[in-house]
Amino acid sequence: MRNNLIHMKLSQFNYHLPEELIALHPTENRDESKLMVLHRDTGKIEHKIFHNIIDYFDDQDVMVFNNTRVFPARLRGNKEKTGAEIEVFLLRELNRETRLWDVLVDPARKIRIGNKLYFGENEMLVAEVIDNTTSRGRTLRFLFDGSYDEFKKTLHQLGETPLPKFIKREPEPEDRERYQTIFAKYEGAVAAPTAGLHFSRELMKRLEIKGIDFAYITLHVGLGNFRSVDVEDLTKHKMDSEPIHITEEAANLVNHAKEKKRKIVAVGTTTMRTLESSVSTQGFLNSYDGWTNKFIFPPYDFRVANAMISNFHLPLTTLMMMVAAFTGYNELMHAYQVAIKKGYRFGTFGDAMLIL
Repeated sequence: MRNNLIHMKLSQFNYHLPEELIALHPTENRDESKLMVLHRDTGKIEHKIFHNIIDYFDDQDVMVFNNTRVFPARLRGNKEKTGAEIEVFLLRELNRETRLWDVLVDPARKIRIGNKLYFGENEMLVAEVIDNTTSRGRTLRFLFDGSYDEFKKTLHQLGETPLPKFIKREPEPEDRERYQTIFAKYEGAVAAPTAGLHFSRELMKRLEIKGIDFAYITLHVGLGNFRSVDVEDLTKHKMDSEPIHITEEAANLVNHAKEKKRKIVAVGTTTMRTLESSVSTQGFLNSYDGWTNKFIFPPYDFRVANAMISNFHLPLTTLMMMVAAFTGYNELMHAYQVAIKKGYRFGTFGDAMLIL
């Protein structure tokens, strides 16, 4: 029975994950990670390679992808006078003209309003702290004379790929390309929509030839995805708001497939959240341009997608909770135990799961 527990608690999403199963690097070829296929109706589990995913879809089925693009959001700099090392994580551009950004600062306790921060050789970029928004968050104004394009170019030059903290290694040059889906288009995310990382150009071409349709939506992934849940009662957890965009074209494609009773597969938790954030009472997708702070956990009645692709998520995360809502809690916990036993890799660069 799916969604068979009424009020789910945070502690129910804890499990023992051996540290060595957290993937530090992606597989050499995007579509060659392991793939677990979970059939919700029977509970059957199959073990495949990701490119075998094509065998589970037919002509006029729809895959929905998140085409957000990650920008190099992590900057390392120094504080004026003391020269103390400071890490700044760019979260959101507040004002293009005045170069105002919402950021996270580490270590936060050393930064005060009015402090100047210097980035790059010869102080290539200077920022001034103008507000304390939260305990770790700050608002920075970048003091930059050139054009907006020159400013963004400088940020790209100095910024590092914002790998999640649980990937305990230094960023490497190839991360810029591998921490980006091949269909990434609109810049604005500080984390990659990881289920999409498994798709290679060759696989996309083969899916296309088989007649599978692609719909693209946009959710600019924020750090809220990694924010720890610190309430036992999940109904009290608040998600950070993230901008989403669903075009008329994507909505029509999905709704046509729904009318024809085709498979509609959400590629990743961010895609699923976007779809569920703009749905009519009849269960059809509406075009939308705005924000979502939707938090999905069991029990939940999904209205749009009837299949899902996901990575294996870390304990106690909102990502894992959403997948549990889709598969059923007991089914997911069992699948994760099987994955651990079989040596599947977890996290951003880990293996994938197809839930049918």
